[in-house]
Amino acid sequence: MATRTKFLKQLDDMQALLGRLGDKAASDTRAAGLAAAGDKGAETGILEGRKAAERLRSQIESLCLDIMLMQQPLVGADLRFVSASFRIVSDLAQVDSMTRDVAFIFSEMPDGQREELGERFCAMSEYAATMVERAIEAFCASNEQEAQAVIDADDKLDADYAEAEARVVELIRAGEPSPASLPELLMVAKYFERIGDKAQHVADWTFFRTRGERMLTPGGHVIPSEEA
Repeated sequence: MATRTKFLKQLDDMQALLGRLGDKAASDTRAAGLAAAGDKGAETGILEGRKAAERLRSQIESLCLDIMLMQQPLVGADLRFVSASFRIVSDLAQVDSMTRDVAFIFSEMPDGQREELGERFCAMSEYAATMVERAIEAFCASNEQEAQAVIDADDKLDADYAEAEARVVELIRAGEPSPASLPELLMVAKYFERIGDKAQHVADWTFFRTRGERMLTPGGHVIPSEEA
């Protein structure tokens, strides 16, 4: 009985840690949008917050491994939850890495170069951050309907990126504000689009947790029903 009680507490602890890591990923995504709008404090906060994210990632991975090693045989829903949690950590770590890349880009960019797309970046970052939050909530609650909503929501970020790309092409042709900085701005738009992809991946693990199968291919496409 004591062993089972410890096991259940470990599962609860892991879910709580996942929530904290998801919150940090979403917070950093929003901060990246603020950095795009010229907030130097947001830039600094992202760049200095790396150790906190790494500590959370290490805690979750260590707990996953401990459960897998000490709670054998681990089967069914418990096994799916633990293995999916281990993979979600990787998705969230990549979100963390992308937000730091965005902060670094803007820390090196001259003032005034981000103005053309700053408002669009803020909107994209807020949308992507909300997707991350909803994806984690869906996974922790085993909520397939919410997970599907997150997967479907990614279409908007794809469209936003396409619009940003078209605008950058226009600016390059016009030779302003500075052609040298425009590829970096396009890269930032791509990072926000990719954060949405990572939120999709996190949401997709909900289906693995509940059914033992995933709804998306590795490339982020919905698996045809006959193959599901």
